[in-house]
Amino acid sequence: MTAKGRVTIREVAERAGVSVATVSRVLSGNYPVPPATRARVLRAAHALDYVANAHARALVGGGRKMVAVVLRQVTSPFYAQVAEGVEAEAAERGWLCVVGATGGDPARELEFVQLMREEGARLVILVGGVVEDNAYRERVAHYAQALDADGARLVLCGRPAPEPRLPALVVEFDNEAGARAVTGHLLSAGHRRIVFLGGLPGNTALDARVAGYRAALADHGLPPEAARVVDCGLGRAAGHRAMTELLSQTREFTAVVAGDDMVAAGVIRAVAEAGLTVPGDVSVVGYNDIPLAEDFNPPLTTVRTPSEELGRAAVRLALRDPEHAAGAYHLLGTHIVVRDSVAAPRPERAHRPK
Repeated sequence: MTAKGRVTIREVAERAGVSVATVSRVLSGNYPVPPATRARVLRAAHALDYVANAHARALVGGGRKMVAVVLRQVTSPFYAQVAEGVEAEAAERGWLCVVGATGGDPARELEFVQLMREEGARLVILVGGVVEDNAYRERVAHYAQALDADGARLVLCGRPAPEPRLPALVVEFDNEAGARAVTGHLLSAGHRRIVFLGGLPGNTALDARVAGYRAALADHGLPPEAARVVDCGLGRAAGHRAMTELLSQTREFTAVVAGDDMVAAGVIRAVAEAGLTVPGDVSVVGYNDIPLAEDFNPPLTTVRTPSEELGRAAVRLALRDPEHAAGAYHLLGTHIVVRDSVAAPRPERAHRPK
């Protein structure tokens, strides 16, 4: 990519050693071109990171402004609410919203971002926690720089920027503070043997929640070894499997901090299958406050995350001040919703030696 911005078709032609007309024919696919020439043009286009200027074509044809939101999965209540916020804010401004799901596959994410560049999306919003390794950092740096050169913008929603100088806007909520507060709620109820169930080492969101859990234990004078983290990832099935296994090993805990509400759903089911009750035998708290959380049995105490507002803010902040949105960071707050899944530990369990 050239320093001056979007790569032109003329630059592709010069690199490939062919005419502009030949490049146009190869990229359109509407005319026969010798295979060797076609290969040379495609190599040049790939090397220069060239994308067709669909946005310019849209302007000529009066096309609509477009924002793309890229999710891990659309079936997750959290992701669905973020996407709903993006769509609602975009619709109010007369923008079209396109949603893509990656299943957590970086190759699919790359393909979708590239497609949105070709279609002229003005905003591309990546949603949710990730494993922030070198591959992720390189991938996101490429997205940010390529979109910026196209006159578009990358927004990282609920995930960090690899480094602050990238032309990307970050909108997050405070994962650590939420976990610290909800763990503190259990501690204030008298619990001291609390398990965090739902860790996923390297995932930015869950690592922050584990850090908040550990910080709350330290706030109440408990030693580091009092923390117990079960790395099972997210989802109802993962929570159920991990809790079933944990209960088969030990009953030496009185409360569970679940990585999210769906993990908590699996935990509650496993507790019931073991012949125990929530919160009589085990108190359980979740994270996100999905719409179904108040319909759990019992209704779930959890951390309410501003999921819909996260999506709305991603669009609103990126469009409000586009010249200064790049590199900006916005942190939204969380709060506890107290329901019926927490009670004081039974005296004989509260004082049982470790």
